Amino acid sequence: MSPTLETAAQPADLKRVVIEPVTRVEGHGKVTILLDEENRIHQVRLHIVEFRGFEKFIQGRPYWEVPVMVQRLCGICPVSHHLAAGKAVDMLVGARKLTPAAEKLRRLLHVGQMLQSHALHFFHLASPDLLFGFDSDVAKRNVIGVIEAHPDLAVQGVKLRKYGQEVIRHIAGKRVHGVAAIPGGMNKALKVEERDLLLRDIGPVVEWSRAAVALSRKVFEASAEQHREFGVFPSNFMSLTGPAGELEFYDGGLRARDAQGSAIFDHVDYAHYNRFIREEVKPWSYMKFPFIISQGAEGGWYRVGPLARVNNCDSITTPLAEAERRTFREAAGGGMQHASLAYHWARMIEMLHAAEEIERLLNDPEILGTDLVTKGERALEGIGVIEAPRGTLFHHYRINESDVIEKANLIVSTTNNNQAMNEAVRQVAARYLDGKTLTEGLLNHIEVAIRAYDPCLSCATHALGRMPLQVELLDAEGRLLDRLVKDADGGLSCGEA
Repeated sequence: MSPTLETAAQPADLKRVVIEPVTRVEGHGKVTILLDEENRIHQVRLHIVEFRGFEKFIQGRPYWEVPVMVQRLCGICPVSHHLAAGKAVDMLVGARKLTPAAEKLRRLLHVGQMLQSHALHFFHLASPDLLFGFDSDVAKRNVIGVIEAHPDLAVQGVKLRKYGQEVIRHIAGKRVHGVAAIPGGMNKALKVEERDLLLRDIGPVVEWSRAAVALSRKVFEASAEQHREFGVFPSNFMSLTGPAGELEFYDGGLRARDAQGSAIFDHVDYAHYNRFIREEVKPWSYMKFPFIISQGAEGGWYRVGPLARVNNCDSITTPLAEAERRTFREAAGGGMQHASLAYHWARMIEMLHAAEEIERLLNDPEILGTDLVTKGERALEGIGVIEAPRGTLFHHYRINESDVIEKANLIVSTTNNNQAMNEAVRQVAARYLDGKTLTEGLLNHIEVAIRAYDPCLSCATHALGRMPLQVELLDAEGRLLDRLVKDADGGLSCGEA
């Protein structure tokens, strides 16, 4: 059963535009826009209209099954859920500190995941909009169009993703839904020949990542005027950072800053996340709305993911990515960057950091260690938090004395970005929809705003946009004025009015 809109928010004299489903993201979502007779925007909402239920059906399962089960949430970023759950079950077995080999293998697995996911999103999903224009010919504005117009770039994108998947395969046994993290450590060591194979190809991967950063920066700077208008709004930001405030994907403390860059909280132990973050439920979406408790539900929402991480951190530990971070911050006058489309630039900076970090870890002798498991005093509660490609990811489990899961709470990255995506859609709709005739290009502006966040609406993100789309415009009496239909192949036609 789909959730319904709040009737109080839909006065009879407003007309409604519906985009359902949102395309080029995975999962089922829709956007509703309410307009008055003068086509002024009164309300814009992003609705998530599917129900997954992972938090319920893992109840009653033994805790050691969880890292394998929960990665089925996602077909593109299963590693993120696997490692977050792995960190949570580490706490259950008392493994407060992993062996050096186990931690470095997990970190290598994680940056391999970052590399492949960021490459997929930028080259396959985002680049058609950025290279050809938001309202360009829909027949060209897709990954096939990129291959035809920019073959070298498309090949680099494929190879970057393939390399990240190979890192995952060598550690977890498979590119998708492998098994690596176990309670207290890792289940197998990295072989010398596997390490050497990965080292053989890392040089071009770093160079291609540098080129991707340059491209994303060039696109951003070339359309600076549009970027100042498109999905730009002040917000809080939250991410993990390391002990010295450095960019951190796998571990660290929680940091939140306000729109001006002032600290809300810093170096918070993520095991106490629920003292700082609360989730609000709204009747028109199955996705919750997290907020920072001290700021209240109205003003405490925040953004996570690449933009938040690059805004929040004080440095990046690899030299090439650090130089790019400085350029990124200078472009915002040294302050916080609030443009939604800056997510793409920040994402490529992170991809470069992941490539550099893979090279560093592969050259670390401890990556070949065979002491992989530790344990300590058992506990009945475990919390694991990492930075997934899309942003901060929380896994929280409670077990009973029989080692069975009694309660689970998952706050996925897209949930953390929920209100921010609503704000982006609202701002873009107000800027580009008012008084306009419906066109496919206009609708794509709204979807571009959502895609910038790389959302995982069912936590199985990155569909290639082959879902059908229907948009209807009704007058104040509910009569159909206009309808556009986009089929699964991207064809656009006018429906019967």
